[in-house]
Order: sequence, then C-alpha cells, then structure tokens
Amino acid sequence: MTTDDRARPPRRPDVTDVELVGGAEPLRVALHEHDPRWAEVFREHRARIVAALAGQDVVVEHIGSTSVPGLAAKPVVDVVVAVADVTAEEDWLEPLLAAGYELRTREPGHRLVRTPERDVHVHVYDRGATAVSDYLLLRDHLRSDAADRALYGDVKRELMTRRWEDTNDYAAAKDDVIAAIKARARAAQAEGSAGAATPACG
Repeated sequence: MTTDDRARPPRRPDVTDVELVGGAEPLRVALHEHDPRWAEVFREHRARIVAALAGQDVVVEHIGSTSVPGLAAKPVVDVVVAVADVTAEEDWLEPLLAAGYELRTREPGHRLVRTPERDVHVHVYDRGATAVSDYLLLRDHLRSDAADRALYGDVKRELMTRRWEDTNDYAAAKDDVIAAIKARARAAQAEGSAGAATPACG
C-alpha cells in the first residue's frame, strides 16, 4: 500500500437509489439560442469550484449544450467535476455547499449540486467514471459535427413543444438521440485513431 493509498479516504458503500432534494420539478425553462456568455459563466464557476476544492486533484469541464457554440440550449450551464471518491462527501460536498451550491441529486456514482438560482448545475463523479468521458465525447463531437449538432437541436426543439412535469423525464426523452450521436462519435474517433496509426505510403 502506498502513502497515497493510506491517505485516501476509505471508500464506503454508495447510495443505491435516487434522492431528489425537493422532489420532482416541472420544466419551465425555454430553449435559447447559443449565448457566448455561457462560456464566461463556466469560467467563473470553474474558478469557484477549484478554489473550494483547493489541494484536491479534480477535473472541471464545461459540458452540455451550453458548451457547444451554435447549439440552442436551456440557459443552465452544466459543469462536470471528477473527484477522487464521490462517496467521500465530506471532502468535496461540504466545501461546495460552503461555496454557495445546493445539493439537488444523490444517486449511484453521481451527485448534483446547483446554484440557488438553478442556472448552473455541477455534476460530480469519480475520476475515471465512464459518464465523464461520455460527456466530453458528446461535447467534442457536437462542436465539430454540424449535422449531428443540427439533429440534436431539432430533437430538443420538438421535445420543448411538450409539457414536462418532471425535468428528468425531458432529459430521459433525449436518451435515444444522444446514444445514436455518441455511437457515431465513437466510430469517428476509432476511424481517426486507425488513420493516424496507418503509415503513409511513399
């Protein structure tokens, strides 16, 4: 066992169910055209999070539709934070609450804190979690692929014509299109890697 292993908080059993602090919430936010200020909001909150978790090895990235120029989005900036142990809430949750965020969701492998105004959502996972790499894969693909960016925007606009009594139901309704886009992103990534590994013919 290394010194780092001894210093790491003991991993405890994670939650096994979904806890929504405050219960279900209806979707009451409309789509907006992309706003360059969302990137600035992210930078401000990244600085706040890094300061709150000073001394910890964390990853902080801008994710979701507000991170993709040209994509319509709800005016809610999504941030993903990867920490050493998401179950060791005393290490990261207490500092984030002290920094002004509020706990919204606790579920297996994932916690969500947000601003009281609900305009910034901070998703916390273990470092190396598949969900984190998936968020970044989707973001980077939508930034570079105009067709999938347009497709995703059209799907969101259609869904927003309906009434949603639970914001989680709206999110779940996007699962199929997101899965299809991520599959194409992985295929493009694999093709790019294969092409880079193939020696050029002279």
